[in-house]
Amino acid sequence: MLKVLKWLGIVVAGLLIIGFIAMKIMSKPLPTGETGAQADALAQKMLTAIKQEAWDTTNVVQWTFVSRNYVWDKKRHLVQVKWGENTVLLNPNEISGKAWKDGAELEGNAADKSVKKAWSSFCNDSFWLNAPAKAFDKGVTRSALKTEEGDDALLVQYSSGGVTPGDAYLWILDENGLPKAWRMWVGIIPLKGIENTWENWQTLASGAKIAKSHQLGGINLTLENIKSAQTFEGLGIEKDPFEAIWP
Repeated sequence: MLKVLKWLGIVVAGLLIIGFIAMKIMSKPLPTGETGAQADALAQKMLTAIKQEAWDTTNVVQWTFVSRNYVWDKKRHLVQVKWGENTVLLNPNEISGKAWKDGAELEGNAADKSVKKAWSSFCNDSFWLNAPAKAFDKGVTRSALKTEEGDDALLVQYSSGGVTPGDAYLWILDENGLPKAWRMWVGIIPLKGIENTWENWQTLASGAKIAKSHQLGGINLTLENIKSAQTFEGLGIEKDPFEAIWP
């Protein structure tokens, strides 16, 4: 039995080493480009393509991603997050709020954990909702370059904000500045420079454009039930869902 476990350990260690080497071989180095006016102009072209002005004036958005349901009051920056039997009313600026499970309000450590999970999920899922809109956020560095195929590309690096500051994304743009794909250098993914698509663009009622589909290898990440409105009533919500956390 000990010999079997020993050989099993050797096999597992060998597979891990092979996997590590494969990751190193397949990973791409973070590219460099030109910062300054050229990069800012390319970023602005991307924002024009996604109708950034319409996004900025959109008051309320709802969507579903990876079985998590959101109602985002962009005007007050408050979020309702639902998953499974959990509901959280979240103030992302303060990472605070109230949490319920099976209809019963949580307290103490259980409430804190649920609120922090909702905040982490919102940071990730709102980025997938409209990451291009964050190109000029505080702490962002922008660089312009060309891909191997000659496409315009915008490298966006985040020095702060979110759950994993320090991540970088290379936006690959079409001739109109609309993102076709991005390549990612992020802390939570060991394979660096992995590419996935931004496609199936939907124009919201407000006029903003959102990509609903992202192909990552054989995996399809899809945003569903995306709607925008200027009031909660426009989403079919009869009353303010944030009364419990907003005076």
